[in-house]
Amino acid sequence: MATVIPPPSKKQRREAQKPREVPLTPRDLPHVSIKFQALDTGENVGGSLRVPGDITEKQLEELLNQLNGNSDDPVPYTFSCDVAGKKPTDPIQPIDITDNLYSSILKPGYRTTEDIITLIYTPRAVFKVKPVTRSSSAIAGHGSTILCSAFAPNTSSRMVTGAGDNTARIWDCDTQTPKATLTGHFNWVLCVSYCPNGEVIATGSMDNTIRLWDSKDGKPLGDALRGHLKWITSLAWEPIHLVKPGESPRLASASKDGTIRIWDITRRVCLYTMSGHTNSVSCIKWSGQGIIYSGSHDKTVRVWDMNADGKCINILKSHAHWVNHLSLSTDYALRVGAFDHTGAQPASAKDARDKALANYEKVVKKNGKLEELMVTASDDFTMFLWNPLKSNKPIARMTGHQKLVNHVAFSPDGRYIVSASFDNSIKLWDGRDGKFISTFRGHVASVYQVAWSADCRLLVSCSKDTTLKVWDVRTRKLSVDLPGHKDEVYTVDWSVDGKRVCSGGKDKMVRIWTH
Repeated sequence: MATVIPPPSKKQRREAQKPREVPLTPRDLPHVSIKFQALDTGENVGGSLRVPGDITEKQLEELLNQLNGNSDDPVPYTFSCDVAGKKPTDPIQPIDITDNLYSSILKPGYRTTEDIITLIYTPRAVFKVKPVTRSSSAIAGHGSTILCSAFAPNTSSRMVTGAGDNTARIWDCDTQTPKATLTGHFNWVLCVSYCPNGEVIATGSMDNTIRLWDSKDGKPLGDALRGHLKWITSLAWEPIHLVKPGESPRLASASKDGTIRIWDITRRVCLYTMSGHTNSVSCIKWSGQGIIYSGSHDKTVRVWDMNADGKCINILKSHAHWVNHLSLSTDYALRVGAFDHTGAQPASAKDARDKALANYEKVVKKNGKLEELMVTASDDFTMFLWNPLKSNKPIARMTGHQKLVNHVAFSPDGRYIVSASFDNSIKLWDGRDGKFISTFRGHVASVYQVAWSADCRLLVSCSKDTTLKVWDVRTRKLSVDLPGHKDEVYTVDWSVDGKRVCSGGKDKMVRIWTH
């Protein structure tokens, strides 16, 4: 029997009767004057140019590449235009050119054809990361729940996981075998972190200690670092471009005892103990300007200046409940240090510092000034976007989640923020002003973590519903569904070169996903 199409519903009939807008460009649209301006340096390229009023994003890209002399090897760009708000007190906000100049800028009335329109351009990632589509291996080895994982900053061949069986393991992703088992802790390993130069792995445990390991062979580097009175909740390395010549990067650790300690990993001593939080410190980040940010269960975020020996220079109070997680707009650049997606090794320590600084400045410079933004997520269902060195008032309060927000992450270029919540949804926000963009729905249980691909086009999420999902940021849709785990998935990470995703959780299996 043939399938009969059901009659349209009341809502569909109503929608069909509404007047539709046809995207037409007026025939007599005059030419407009535009200027190209670089986002990071604020420099203008090519002076004032006359172009058609309906010039497309692709044509703007070709024109800019010609002006920069890159016609043979074109660089992809995104364009935006800064417009003032409706009221004089409203902040200036960027509007992206998504289709063409007319529909994005002229038609909504942000600018007229009489104005000189300044287009701010940013280069996009040159390489494209393919979405992972299959599990290339499920590796057994851990004897208990896997709690944390991280890829090396320079290669997708190495990753480390920490688990409830008191060990961490280094895995060889090329042969899909365990490379080394890091034994020494006598309680759960709660956090693992690769040094940005790729040489050392730090693990923090519920036994109140931090241990350091050689990332190549997994040999312990000396004894445990002791000092914290309760378990370790978060680890952060000093960014490579701030490390003094001839020294190793320092390590910061946060604990449930409410303190943050800074360790010299060569002499294995605690340099400072920073106290002030009145409850457990849940997350710390070491910024590229020598500032440590710490979010705590006492509802505050503290700002510590490492250039002034760890002095607390600001306390950000806006959240009404525990601060669960925080992310910096430069997280990705600081994580990869001197490396890029090719994984090439820097020739010397000075070369590494220069490259790391260049990677950092690419993301952080706006009109020649350094601007590092931070986003905090809390149990109060909200997030706040801050420019913490400029003001102790947030730029934006981001609301919409129905349950606690567990994890937030800035995209590698700092343009977007993604948040994962226990309300089963993932939300995408504008990384510049905190405006809501879209909700990704698909998970049927709490979302624990998210990870970006290096080119900012995709993100992967892991959930209590045993699946991972890959989302396309441009179309705002689910790209690939990745079932395979037998139980809740607690941790996920995407390698720097974009080739692999790793995940782990309650089923004690490490899974590696490729395309």
